[in-house]
Amino acid sequence: MLIAVSDLLFISTGFSLRKYVMEARWIPSGAMEPTLHGSPNQWEADKILVDKLSYRFEDPKRGDIVVFSPTEALQKEGYQDAFIKRIVGLPGEKVELKNGQVYINNQPLPENKYLSSNQRTVIDVCTSGIQPPYLAKPVTIPPASYLALGDNRNSSYDGRCWGVVPRELIVGKVSKRFYPFNRIGNLE
Repeated sequence: MLIAVSDLLFISTGFSLRKYVMEARWIPSGAMEPTLHGSPNQWEADKILVDKLSYRFEDPKRGDIVVFSPTEALQKEGYQDAFIKRIVGLPGEKVELKNGQVYINNQPLPENKYLSSNQRTVIDVCTSGIQPPYLAKPVTIPPASYLALGDNRNSSYDGRCWGVVPRELIVGKVSKRFYPFNRIGNLE
């Protein structure tokens, strides 16, 4: 069976778009609830588009929801699949947890836009991984690294436990939800 040149062009364009511009993914866990609904069954989970192009021209910002490859610490624990979390700490910032809240450079981080009122940001969720957990004491985020946490702080295995995400591991920024159809829209 011969493949036409136009078919090859179509296939290579599709692969290039997925690799360099935009990629569709589904949310496999509840770590980003209520912002994104996750489920091990992909037909019950939110489907998102990951913008792979914008971070070629700008730095990730606080509040961005990002997809990233497992860090070295996560790989040592056997994780191979990408993670999805929200950036809360930027390079050079001092981050600490006090009274169930994230503090950046000694100021409470306002997170009421995406965290429900019953969410407390503590390290009690860090029962596996490195011990003591990464945010057991105040830390300064290293250059070209980001602290990423899940919106479902009561059930998210995130940077509190295993550390920061190096910039080069960030796959892209979540830009849109395209499924379920009644929740289609941009994610800010």
